[in-house]
Amino acid sequence: MIRFAAALLLALGFCLAAPLSAQEEQSTAPYAYRQLDDPAKEEKAQALMETLRCLQCQGQSIADSDAPIAGSMRSLVRERIAAGEEPEAIRGWLIERYGDYVSYAPQLTTLTWPLFAVPLFLVALAVLLLRKRFRRGDLR
Repeated sequence: MIRFAAALLLALGFCLAAPLSAQEEQSTAPYAYRQLDDPAKEEKAQALMETLRCLQCQGQSIADSDAPIAGSMRSLVRERIAAGEEPEAIRGWLIERYGDYVSYAPQLTTLTWPLFAVPLFLVALAVLLLRKRFRRGDLR
């Protein structure tokens, strides 16, 4: 009976340990967790990664996220920077591939101009209404 219980506990331990060991495997992307050798290029890559949003986490940059897709994106950014590509060209490629949401710095386009114009319109309307109110002397 004791042998059976020990074997059962051992089998249960293996079943519980398998998912943990699978999570410890690192990404297959070569530069997901490794910096570039050239400090200047790594600085460029890091600056770009801090302005790109993780598509899985949605609130973190790819520089801060531990999600697998963020690791792949970090590796992609570092590989392209190492190849001599400019950060803005990489950002443009990622926006083209994943959409505007991937960038913390949205571009002004025919689709996004209302996002920039509506707040300005509301501020101008508020200033106009307050100006009329103060001119009449209505402070109630």
